Amino acid sequence: MTLASLPIFVAARGRAVMLVGSGEPAAAKRRLLERAGAVLVGEDGTAALAIVAIEDDAEAHATVARLKARGILVNAVDRPALCDFTLPAIVDRSPVIVAIGTGGVSAGLAAALRQRLEALLPPTLGRLAEALFAARAAIRVRFPDAGARRMALGAAFAEGGALDPLAANAGVDAWLDQAARASGGTVHIRLRSDDPDDLTLREARWLAQAERVVADGDAPEAILARARADASRMDAPPSEKHPGLTVIVTR
Repeated sequence: MTLASLPIFVAARGRAVMLVGSGEPAAAKRRLLERAGAVLVGEDGTAALAIVAIEDDAEAHATVARLKARGILVNAVDRPALCDFTLPAIVDRSPVIVAIGTGGVSAGLAAALRQRLEALLPPTLGRLAEALFAARAAIRVRFPDAGARRMALGAAFAEGGALDPLAANAGVDAWLDQAARASGGTVHIRLRSDDPDDLTLREARWLAQAERVVADGDAPEAILARARADASRMDAPPSEKHPGLTVIVTR
């Protein structure tokens, strides 16, 4: 089956986009383009993309013809036959954006689908995406093999998974911590002070979940006391891999 059009996302921030026309249709497109950070220019300007929102049919056709003759890709509001590209209905969970297009065949259908998806996609979806981006390095450390990494993420994103994007989830840090415990992973805490209140939430959680804590004799007892009471205390990391999480504490 062939695609009716090629869906793409254009990085519009700081990019010139031509807007020709007036009235509410033009005002609606202006608001959308401004949200995307585009720089709006008129027909006398220079741009690769143009939106024509002109009510008069003859004037709209003439404007579109002039712009296409200049090699500009044109969207003509309410005239799908003249469009080189269309603007979809949008569900915004930035940085996650879901776009629904019908190729200009039915804007009403696109709007109805957008409303259904608005109710389906939680407002936390964008924060999940940002947390995954921030944890890229940690994810690679935890799953150095690309195949294993894809499988782990796929399982986490599945329905009911630890990072199910359509449900409440514990978050990326908690998922990584659980993965470390299950796989016998090792994490490193480099102390910034002797005060346990200076531990990050993640570091405190590691200590609370650790099966083994590796620290030398100078390690502050107040820090080590944050570990589980039944966690093994060690002077050096184990030579063999063991189940559960190993936490190494150094200054």
